[in-house]
Amino acid sequence: MRNLLNLFRPARQTVSGRPPNGGWYRSEACRPLSVGQVRDRHFRTVRHGLDPVEVHAFLYRVAGDLAIVRRELARTAEENDRIKRALRSWQSRFTPGVR
Repeated sequence: MRNLLNLFRPARQTVSGRPPNGGWYRSEACRPLSVGQVRDRHFRTVRHGLDPVEVHAFLYRVAGDLAIVRRELARTAEENDRIKRALRSWQSRFTPGVR
């Protein structure tokens, strides 16, 4: 129930005066998981539950995949910025009448 109430709490403001998520109301539980959160997640043991060793092995695999995807995303964003700067530079040099 507490998570449902968080949906309607106003978002925190940033230095620029705008909420960090563009004004959407989201609870803390909706934020993307970090690699550490996945690796360190523990579940309580129940009588006929899952094998904890298998669960932790799976969580480490998911955390590793998450780390790889985040590195690729950062690399792609850097490449995107580099390509945009190169395009702007090219356009400013070769656009007629603009100097």
